[in-house]
Amino acid sequence: MSFDITQKSKERALLVFIKFKDFIKLREETHHISQKFFYEDNIEELINLTISAGAEVIHAIKHIQDKPHPKYFISTGKLEEIEQIIVDKEINIIIFDEELSPGQQGNLQEKLNIKVIDRTALILDIFAQRAQSREGKLQVELAQLNYLLPRLRGKGLILSRLGGGIGTRGPGETKLEVDRRKIREKINLLEKKISQIAVQRETQRKLREESGVFKIAIAGYTNSGKSTLLNSLTNSDVLEKDMLFSTLDSTTRKLDLEIGIEVSISDTVGFIEKLPHQLVAAFKSTLEEVVKADLLLMVVDLSNPNFENHISSVKKVLNEIGAKDKNILFVFNKIDKIENDLLIKSTKLIYKDCVFISAKNKTRLETLIDKVKEIILINNVKFSIIIPYNESSFESQIYNKCKIIEKKYLENCIDLTVSCDYKNFMKISSLISESAKNIKIKKINNT
Repeated sequence: MSFDITQKSKERALLVFIKFKDFIKLREETHHISQKFFYEDNIEELINLTISAGAEVIHAIKHIQDKPHPKYFISTGKLEEIEQIIVDKEINIIIFDEELSPGQQGNLQEKLNIKVIDRTALILDIFAQRAQSREGKLQVELAQLNYLLPRLRGKGLILSRLGGGIGTRGPGETKLEVDRRKIREKINLLEKKISQIAVQRETQRKLREESGVFKIAIAGYTNSGKSTLLNSLTNSDVLEKDMLFSTLDSTTRKLDLEIGIEVSISDTVGFIEKLPHQLVAAFKSTLEEVVKADLLLMVVDLSNPNFENHISSVKKVLNEIGAKDKNILFVFNKIDKIENDLLIKSTKLIYKDCVFISAKNKTRLETLIDKVKEIILINNVKFSIIIPYNESSFESQIYNKCKIIEKKYLENCIDLTVSCDYKNFMKISSLISESAKNIKIKKINNT
């Protein structure tokens, strides 16, 4: 990823990576990951996040210590080294890869007289820049305020005297000087507004459910190619960029598979290692698209050497939002960047039910589409239903919940051949057994 380092307005960032001996030892024992590999993984991601926020990475410090320093998080000896780097390299922002407590963040800023933020504040800042829809902006502002509330000090926020830039922009930046009471009132107002939008979203979702639409959600690590896949499958023009969190707002499109079943497909916000809990909570209504989906396409950037860690991170978030038991199809993307076929073969042995594609080049998309069709048809129920004319009011419910394949008008009844998802089939069967027993229903085996 490239950027213009000649821009004078860019903040000059020092990145700080601190790991603790017990944690690294556990990581090596359980995951067989060396210190070097572990640091490289963290450093590359934080650099990309910093660049995505619009800053210039000037220097990075790696440090191992026994435990967090209670006052500064980092040891006092390393803190002296940082003071010298600030002067020598004209640093004006320090970014810690770990989350700092409000006290530690304030103490560091007072000691160094420079803006200090952590990974959470950095990600919140990127979200503030990327949010486009009303709902997205409200969700980001809510997450920002929940993060900033415990960091109020004295006359205002500890960031307020340190100027603008990363960690201070976004929907909440004009309220940096307000007191706790006003911030809490703002949080309550935002929660109500988001709740109202969530109700509207749920109404739209229920309409799709009642109409028998099969719902697919695309999930995955940020920058894995989710938006590109949505565009390739539906000929859409959703923003796609080679940057972290290029799109935040959920986008739903119709997917025409020519199988007689209406299918919708939704792109969702990307996940990331250590995704701030404030964001998971704030984006709960958007992530409902994942929870309510009939099928989850987990898009994985196979060209990234840390793709297995990314899968683990996505699974953690899915577990947090109650979607761990979803029907998941692994979609390994960016195979155009893979030179070694052994990687694909070994991955296929581990993730047996998966597909390999290049969403950008539309390579092997037909394999993905065929697999999706197969899954839908397995989950789709085809049946015939005979409705006497004196029960014709029941016909409208069939039209609402099912796809009509064939319709015949007989002497005393209507003979319908229809299809719907399994849930709606069970609802219709239950309704017939309870209140319309003279209606005959018969399941037809899929061929």
